[in-house]
Amino acid sequence: MCGFVGFRNTPEVRSPESVVKAMADRIVHRGPDDADYYVDQDVSLGFRRLSIIDLEGGRQPIRNEDGTKVLVFNGEIYNFQALREDLLQKGHQFTTRTDSETILHGYEEYGKGILQKLRGMFAFVIWDKEKKELFGARDIFGIKPFYYYHDGKTFLFGSEIKSFLSHPGFHKELDEEKIPEYLSYEYIPYENTIFKNVFKLPGAHCFTYKDGKLNVERYYRIQYSIEEDKPLEYWEEAIQKEFSESVAMHQIADVEVGCFLSSGVDSSYVVKEISKGTKKVKTFSVGYEEEKYSELPYAQEFSQAVGVPNISNKVSADEFFDAVPEIQYMLDEPLPNPSEIPLYFLAQNARKYVKVVLSGEGADELFGGYPMYLQGGHFAQYSRKVPRPVRKLAGAVAKRLPAFKGKHFIIRGAMEPYQRFMRANYVFTDPAERQKYLKRPITSKAPEEYSKRYFDEVPNLDEPTQLQYVDMHTWMIYDILLKADRMSMANSLELRVPFLDKKMLELSCRIPSRYRADCQSETTKRALRSAALKQLPEKTARMKKLGFPVPLSDWLMEDKYYNKVKAAFQSDIAEKFFVTGELMKLLDDHKAGKAKNMQKIWSFYSFIVWYDQFFVKN
Repeated sequence: MCGFVGFRNTPEVRSPESVVKAMADRIVHRGPDDADYYVDQDVSLGFRRLSIIDLEGGRQPIRNEDGTKVLVFNGEIYNFQALREDLLQKGHQFTTRTDSETILHGYEEYGKGILQKLRGMFAFVIWDKEKKELFGARDIFGIKPFYYYHDGKTFLFGSEIKSFLSHPGFHKELDEEKIPEYLSYEYIPYENTIFKNVFKLPGAHCFTYKDGKLNVERYYRIQYSIEEDKPLEYWEEAIQKEFSESVAMHQIADVEVGCFLSSGVDSSYVVKEISKGTKKVKTFSVGYEEEKYSELPYAQEFSQAVGVPNISNKVSADEFFDAVPEIQYMLDEPLPNPSEIPLYFLAQNARKYVKVVLSGEGADELFGGYPMYLQGGHFAQYSRKVPRPVRKLAGAVAKRLPAFKGKHFIIRGAMEPYQRFMRANYVFTDPAERQKYLKRPITSKAPEEYSKRYFDEVPNLDEPTQLQYVDMHTWMIYDILLKADRMSMANSLELRVPFLDKKMLELSCRIPSRYRADCQSETTKRALRSAALKQLPEKTARMKKLGFPVPLSDWLMEDKYYNKVKAAFQSDIAEKFFVTGELMKLLDDHKAGKAKNMQKIWSFYSFIVWYDQFFVKN
């Protein structure tokens, strides 16, 4: 586990050695244990290491036998031991016991084909000195980050955008045109970032860069192949088998491995599985003094039932607000998901005891855990029963009628699935409403248009499955996994996600919708919960999703925190981008209890704090 940086050398960089070191130092939190660099006349590569496997010998950049290829790598390859044996039999010589080196020799042996053999989380770059070519890739889920800057002249890459700030060829510029998209989704829902000429390499993609030309291509596609004929019991057994294997592989380390534990079935299932082989595995939980928002009682009750120690901490309102600037800096782009803040403190506490933790991210997206998937099932049933022209007519009529029970459903039932995709309207639904807060007019597509491309990739899937597919390509990679990576690595803690395993994905893509999000029984993750019931207390296995609740809405009504946000809303930064009177109305209406505006308030506040970090202070 580490952070890496690199760039193609250009004449404007007079001292590539000092530049690549400065870039790597920007992300020292990703790898405080070690650092090393590779510089030749063409490229510069930098590496910061958090030592997990082969503590003494795992330094990067790693070279192959004849020194013609050089690797920098972030992540973990969980099947590296089998890959290593295969490559040894084919004559490759290893100098370390690391998983990193299997990628390098695997690329020598199989070229791009090595990507089909890797099982793990990764982002890496290989420099081929003979071809004068850079080759890089990101894991199929996008668990590990990969950014690049490409303006036609300068090519930079790294684990975090902030590393680019130390390169003289990086022109830091806000892409103001992206603000409307941010205000709807709370992130930029595709490859672009909020910085001009900075891009995210998507999950399941690789690239080559040679002679100034960049080529990005997809190397893996999620394929659903539903098996309708198998009973629930079959899927219970299959999930138990694959998950047990995945958790075992995710425990491979030369340091102690712990677990995050919330109140939900996902993290509880991880803890139960790992506890079979590690009886006293340390578990970590976070909560608040405000009991109605705290998951701690559930987590502590479960840890006692399983017989594992639980180490918990509570976050106060002062700590929460004081951490926002540091957290927005660590995120690289503004992200107003309030749950990132307790996650930051959870990781901070866990790092006092362990270097690696397992967590439950990804189970909802793979196995059908969000309530909106149930709603998608209801819309699918409605679409099957009622012809499209009738639904269109009913929707048009319902819009004109006074409020009645079911009106919203009939209106949305007349839409296409991509048009009613709730993630597209997570913060602001109406482009006109969104625009009234912006200082200048910004022409932007309707929010749902940015998600349509993913729906179009899977037109033949039922709506709940389409929603899962879209979530895996947007919400999961650009929000859930991003905050998990950044909040853990901000504290030099490696976070592993055993649900997001290649074989777990392939298994989930065979399970029928009724055993994922079952809208008949209103049960999310039905097959996964059934498998968990064989392992966990019934109360835990049936626990509804809480989603890291935060008392932020209540705090914003208190004078102290209201005034803190008010100061930001009346700042020069706010004045530069937003209509401050409208911002204050949002805040005042929330404080007075006239409207629940927490998410909108926090989206503007997070942007203002983020901008201050990247364009004023850095």
